[in-house]
Amino acid sequence: MLSFVHAVSASRLRVASSPGTAKPRAKAKAVNKDKKKGVPVTTRAVIHENITTLIGNTPTIKISDKLCPPDVEMYVKAEYFNPLSSVKDRLALAVIEDAERKGTLKPGMTVVEATSGNTGIAVAMVCAQRGYPCVICMAEPFSVERRKIMRMLGAKVIVTPKGGKGTGMVKKAEELAEKHGWFLTSQFENEANWKFHEKTTGQEILRDFNGKNLTHFVTGYGTGGTFHGVSKALKANRPDVKICLLEPSAAPLLASGTKTERKPSGAPVASHPAFTPHPVQGWTPDFIPLVLESGIDMKDELIPIDGPDAMQCAKDLASKEGIFTGISGGATFSGALKVAKSAPKGSSILCMLPDTSERYMSTPLYDQIQADMDESELEIAKSTPSFQLIPGQEPILQA
Repeated sequence: MLSFVHAVSASRLRVASSPGTAKPRAKAKAVNKDKKKGVPVTTRAVIHENITTLIGNTPTIKISDKLCPPDVEMYVKAEYFNPLSSVKDRLALAVIEDAERKGTLKPGMTVVEATSGNTGIAVAMVCAQRGYPCVICMAEPFSVERRKIMRMLGAKVIVTPKGGKGTGMVKKAEELAEKHGWFLTSQFENEANWKFHEKTTGQEILRDFNGKNLTHFVTGYGTGGTFHGVSKALKANRPDVKICLLEPSAAPLLASGTKTERKPSGAPVASHPAFTPHPVQGWTPDFIPLVLESGIDMKDELIPIDGPDAMQCAKDLASKEGIFTGISGGATFSGALKVAKSAPKGSSILCMLPDTSERYMSTPLYDQIQADMDESELEIAKSTPSFQLIPGQEPILQA
């Protein structure tokens, strides 16, 4: 029997030579079951052409009644199953492949992008695989581990002052692209972003809920690519599904009714007047992205999310469901809970979990998570005589 890790890997089989497509998982030759746990175990491995063929086909997971309110069903789509652990892997592959097809990205060109982290990590991954030099501009407040991951992937990371906010890092990327002749991915304006989500993420949801009840789709926005692309797919095929869009209560850009002034490229001219800093990294920059705005009429409801609720939901998903998502995932689940509590009996609600909790270890999400043993852990350690490491005492090995 294969190990649990191999079983999980094999359960995500897909067409290895077709990166990013939303095709059903390939069938294994033989499937046995662990009779004690009912876990499907395959006896066939798949060798992938490269890392990008693992992008997409992320799992949908049902939430138990430990967190789900009565009389409804809740599901999450766990995008941290992508190879670099976020939904932005899809965006990176989309914009790079689109530019290669159009001839705007040529061999040897440097790729530059402005990002809160996850897009930069994803772009750095695709650039490493394709052989493009990569430069990422990121505003100072975003988590330090994101910078380190991008540099590990071979990218150069240009940190911009926090006073410049998101518009500052975007302007820096534009300046660098213009001066050096680099390819700017323009994630906030690039139509390839949302079109890839329509072709992959949206089709995966339709496949997973084929013949099943689905009443609400819940998501936040960074670029708006997931919202726009998935909404397009759902409106075309399941028009009864309500689209619930979320934004931080501290940054009510859409709720304000004030539009973002744009350059001819679609990029923002200046910071939005309704923006104030918020803790949901990856959500809602200080402008309304063009990718979001161009699909905004597809939303059925706009819901504000408080930062503390987002962090509590991320902690609850980890400790009660074993689902390890970040602040943005917690924020989306917080919105899904709001929907669930007011939805009609029998509703079925799906929300997106954009990334992994590991991207947030230097953020307030982990402020109460200590590296050292607390009092309860020390009591457990002292309950048997051997191998004790008690602060202020000599280590005890064999009693």
